[in-house]
Amino acid sequence: MKKFINSVDTLLEESLSGFAKAHADIVQLNRQPYFVKRKQRTLSGKVALISGGGSGHEPLHIGFVGTGMLDAACPGQVFTSPTPDQMLAAAQAVENGGGVLFIVKNYAGDVMNFEIAAEMLECANASILIDDDVSLPKNHSTGRRGVAGTLIVEKIVGAAAERGADLASCKALGERVTRATASMGVALSSCTVPALGRPTFAINDDQMEMGVGIHGERGHATLPLTNAKEIVAQLVNAINEELAPQKGQTALLHVNGFGSTPLSELYLMYELAAQQWENHGVKIARSLVGNYTTSLDMAGCSITLSLMDDELLALWDAPVHTANLRWGC
Repeated sequence: MKKFINSVDTLLEESLSGFAKAHADIVQLNRQPYFVKRKQRTLSGKVALISGGGSGHEPLHIGFVGTGMLDAACPGQVFTSPTPDQMLAAAQAVENGGGVLFIVKNYAGDVMNFEIAAEMLECANASILIDDDVSLPKNHSTGRRGVAGTLIVEKIVGAAAERGADLASCKALGERVTRATASMGVALSSCTVPALGRPTFAINDDQMEMGVGIHGERGHATLPLTNAKEIVAQLVNAINEELAPQKGQTALLHVNGFGSTPLSELYLMYELAAQQWENHGVKIARSLVGNYTTSLDMAGCSITLSLMDDELLALWDAPVHTANLRWGC
């Protein structure tokens, strides 16, 4: 294992400290317990959006705290759920009269700990469960995982909350976006969790792992490595089976890197995916390409499609100013 690291025990603390210093105009770091919140207090009555999860997925979620997105994010240790006390403290710090909306990726630890925090919170609150990973069947024992589609929900709901939408409206909007969003990932290598010190799974140079999770989970199939066009076709077909986009449908296409794949390859994947959907009459109206929901140093990417309408496009285009997503400000 080769990493820029002092100690596994201090990695999260030192990383969060550096993040907060680098973006001190946007965020503040709370240390006991750890959470990142907006530096500027919001208008009274605004719904407070809070998300979180294990570290190792940066910039998700701390990189999306700021105007137009999250009010706070709770980072756990690498690939480890944050604790209920982090979530509770974050909610109490940013709640401003409009209630709290928790945006939760569908992982057992995240779901359980956010539920505990919600039960302890003495203000109006609600939750959205993100389960956009179509590499798993709908009837999977623990449900589908929440992956790169989380960002899209956070952006669109964040814009609505910034405009003054109430808690019930924000929850309904988030659930609507979740239903219209599907993702699937493929990896060319495993990731290396610092505490483990070796790759999570073994894969040969002539193989790829189809349907991986963002915590280094193996996919549903280990396949022979093929060219990018064929890989994209597999991802697009899986997403189409879920969303069934119609000719003339407007969509947002997000190609997300897992940490070690260069942008040149991610843009190639975007080109191929956009071509396939446009050939079927889907209009790719918005795009996002880059490392946004990573898996430490994994080589690979995911493709996410979100079906859009004029309202959702306007919310996506609304101003946002965070460490890792910003426009219109």
